[in-house]
Amino acid sequence: MDSTSSLYDLTPIAWLMAVGVLIALGPLVWVWRRNAGSGPARRLHALTVLTLFLTFDLTLFGAFTRLTDSGLGCPDWPGCYGNASPHGARHEIAMAQSAQPTGPVTHSKAWVEMVHRYLATGVGVLILTLAAATWIVRRRQRLAPPSSTDGSGHHATLSAWWPAFTLVWVCLQGAFGALTVTWKLFPAIVTLHLLGAVVLLALLCIQAVHYRQAAADRLPTPVSPALRNGLIATTVLLVLQIALGGWVSTNYAVLACTQFPTCQDSWWPPMNFAQGFEIWRHLGVTGDGQPLDFSALTAIHYAHRLMAYAVFVALGVLAWRMRRIVALRPQARWLAGLALLQLATGLGNVLLGWPLAAAVLHTGGAAALAVVLTWALCESRRAPAARSAHAGENTAGHNNSQRQRKAAA
Repeated sequence: MDSTSSLYDLTPIAWLMAVGVLIALGPLVWVWRRNAGSGPARRLHALTVLTLFLTFDLTLFGAFTRLTDSGLGCPDWPGCYGNASPHGARHEIAMAQSAQPTGPVTHSKAWVEMVHRYLATGVGVLILTLAAATWIVRRRQRLAPPSSTDGSGHHATLSAWWPAFTLVWVCLQGAFGALTVTWKLFPAIVTLHLLGAVVLLALLCIQAVHYRQAAADRLPTPVSPALRNGLIATTVLLVLQIALGGWVSTNYAVLACTQFPTCQDSWWPPMNFAQGFEIWRHLGVTGDGQPLDFSALTAIHYAHRLMAYAVFVALGVLAWRMRRIVALRPQARWLAGLALLQLATGLGNVLLGWPLAAAVLHTGGAAALAVVLTWALCESRRAPAARSAHAGENTAGHNNSQRQRKAAA
């Protein structure tokens, strides 16, 4: 009877939610006090930017949790051996640690894992608050007289459906976090959890940019169809590369190649792509339960490396083209800097034996690139074909005029 009732013990969930509320209170109070005299759009923008910043920090801490092998520090969910914190589970943790001193369960790893869960719950509370606040603002705007404004000179802010979808997404992300633990670091689940974090950052970035545009009462900058297509294509490439990077990390394939630019003294080492990219399998084994070949790990690593070349070139070309657009120059500088950071940390992981700092920075750089590309997409829009052609004619006419003046001189 006791074992059955423990399955329905809500104490760990209640404590986890309480800690999340306490963590979220600080940022909420800070935003409210700092933007007390601002309009709703500016307050929502400030709250969204702060939530985006904390979600990015959570992504970094999630990478730290994974890279320190702390993902199973508390092998159940949401608590730790049925307790709200590792302190209450110190006896169970001590027994597990004495059985396996370097195993997945230790006191330090348990605390790392639970702190990650506390921070994730805090971010969830902030996103819930953001969704509720947006719906309240939108309702007030619909009920307000047409002549009234929100204090910043305009009538509309971001659609409330974006924050609502973000709230649904963070709940889904929490479910994947639970599956990461209960399915014992199943590679496909861990990789999807990483991609879910990137999507969450993108959703928050979209809201932050749109709130800022609403507060300033401006529209995205028109750009040529070619540049817009380049932005979209580079974003798709980056998402694919992040998925490959997550697959490398969760399969512990970073050290399959410890040389650059070659791998195992070869430009094309022995690789088993069929095994390496068998998605639905447990960690370290094939779908049939056989140990994974080293050539499969090599294939996972080398696929990520080859894609990195394409992504690096795409980012460089895109940054070069974006710098010509005044409104996109900040994003162009960020893209160029982050691409160089990714190159440096990627090489550091290979040549220095996967140091923790470089590995965490590599994950953070990938997440930051996704945010910057989302930012650029939101700050730009495809110019009408007629306008693009007209702009091209103006540019050609300007160049012809310059050539004529030089010839006359």
